[in-house]
Amino acid sequence: MFTGLVQDVGAVSRIAQGPMTDLWIRTALGASEFAQGESIAVDGACLTVVERAGDSFLVQASPETLRRTTLGSLRTGDRVNLERAMRLSDRLGGHLVLGHVDAVAEILSRRPEGGSVLMELSLPDALAPFFIEKGSAAVDGVSLTVNALGSGCFFVALIPETQARTALGAKPPGAKVNLEADLIGKYVARLLGARSPAGLDEEAVRAAGAWAGRR
Repeated sequence: MFTGLVQDVGAVSRIAQGPMTDLWIRTALGASEFAQGESIAVDGACLTVVERAGDSFLVQASPETLRRTTLGSLRTGDRVNLERAMRLSDRLGGHLVLGHVDAVAEILSRRPEGGSVLMELSLPDALAPFFIEKGSAAVDGVSLTVNALGSGCFFVALIPETQARTALGAKPPGAKVNLEADLIGKYVARLLGARSPAGLDEEAVRAAGAWAGRR
C-alpha cells in the first residue's frame, strides 16, 4: 500500500520485450538497498522489484498491466513517479493508495492559476460514482484533491511543490495518465450499491443516510 507521495522521479533506462515487459529504472532512492520482491509504485502502478544493479532496479509488467495502464507506452528516457510501499509506522501524508490502476485518463487542459497549475482530466463514467468534490484521487501515483467535477471530467490543482517533484507537472494536454479512485470511496459505493436492488443511485444514498441516523 502507498500514500500517493512521490519519493523520486526516476528514468526508464532500458526496456526488453518478452512474455513479460522488463523495465529497468534508474533512481536516486538507493536501488541497491531495495529488497528483492518488494513493491514499488511506478506512475501509480504497483510492481515488484525483480533485480537490482547499481542505481537501477528491474520490474516486470504483465500483459494485463500493460492493457490497463500507461506503462506499455513508456520509452527509454521517460521520467516516472516512484514511491516505495509505506511502513505501518509511516505518517499517512496523502491518502490510502493500492497501486491498482482503475483506468487510463487523458489530460484535457491545463492553465496557470496563481502559482498552481489547474489541470482538467477525463473521468470515465464507470469511475464517476467514486469521485466527490474535495475527495482524493491518485493521478500517476500522485495523491491529489478533486477541486471540482464536470461532465465526464474532473479538475485538480498542482502546487509548485508537486510540479517540481513529480513527472506529472510537465505533462501536456493530450498526455495519458494512470487513475486510481479513492479506496474508501470504492468500498462505500459498493456497500450502498449492495443495499439497493437498483444499484448506486440518489435514492440508495438517501436510504443509507436514514439507516445510519437511526443507529
